[in-house]
Amino acid sequence: MPRPVFIIIVIIAAVAAVAALALIGVRARRRRKLATVLVKRNNDKVKYIFIINPSKPQAAEQRVYIKQFCEQHGFKDIEFIETRLDKDGRACALEALERGADVVVAVGGDGTVRTAASALSGTGHALGIVPIGTGNLFARNMGIPVDDIDAALTVATSHGSRNVDMGRLRILDRPEEDHGHAFLIIAGVGFDAAMVDDTNPELKKNISWMAYFVGAVKNLFTPKYRGTMTITSADGSTHSTKDLTFRTFMAGNCGQIPVFSLMPLASWDDGILDFEVIDTSGGIIGWANLFGDVVHQTITGKAEQNPLSTNSTVDQIQGVSAELTLEKPALVQVDGDTLGETKHIRFDVEKRALCVRVPEQS
Repeated sequence: MPRPVFIIIVIIAAVAAVAALALIGVRARRRRKLATVLVKRNNDKVKYIFIINPSKPQAAEQRVYIKQFCEQHGFKDIEFIETRLDKDGRACALEALERGADVVVAVGGDGTVRTAASALSGTGHALGIVPIGTGNLFARNMGIPVDDIDAALTVATSHGSRNVDMGRLRILDRPEEDHGHAFLIIAGVGFDAAMVDDTNPELKKNISWMAYFVGAVKNLFTPKYRGTMTITSADGSTHSTKDLTFRTFMAGNCGQIPVFSLMPLASWDDGILDFEVIDTSGGIIGWANLFGDVVHQTITGKAEQNPLSTNSTVDQIQGVSAELTLEKPALVQVDGDTLGETKHIRFDVEKRALCVRVPEQS
């Protein structure tokens, strides 16, 4: 073999040997690093505190199941805090943070979830959700299982999470209130709040969200509302409308409810709220037209009215805040909880301020 060729072969072999040794070294270092990470993960104790609404059906049984689930999966540092009439999810979540919770898990319906979220927004602490309510609308929008507690617990105790927006409704003519009321789905004033207020709780337990239709029928012919509306857009500009007449005014963070889409463009992580001003005329004909509008936008996925509508209007506007001043007091609601009457309210959004445990595919 010629000497130059031999030298080239030796050099190539030496380079290959060095490369192989380097690769082995890199792989060994990666294995050591992974082992170190796993040890840290095993030694990293996550404290879970579960906020549970004892008034929900089977709440006691679910509490027992949660304890068993945590024992089986090695979660030893857990606690439970129960909501009461004088202690809502917000107060419980604040107590959970004082007790050193890393993750706060709301076990209940939309009311428990939204009030717990009110305290966690902006803290960086994750919110887990185990839905045992009747609607569970926020859990549905986030893809969290609503009929499988084992699956919901798996999501709540996993490391998959997303930062989502949270809405705040502030009642400005109640100076004694020290915080805004959180909402994760839809807040509103007028017809929708009256509908919620007139929905029988027992009927809701039996037929779930369909019970709202009974409350709706009771308020079809109540007087309209009148006032001034000011919307602040994402670019900081403001737009005011005086002498606004409407049946209901809603601010949406999520627009999907069972079967229907109330706000097709609403997204829970875009940093804006979707405002909807709804009005009808002509009695039952107007309400029939409005129902057709909702069906139309549910099918098309677009924020537009049915071209055949004649006695209803649905104006949809996006912004970061809205303020309403009404001529007469009207009921307000947040995520299905009524807050009484007011004449002056403000809606704001807290952009991606809430960390929520969600399934990985979300």
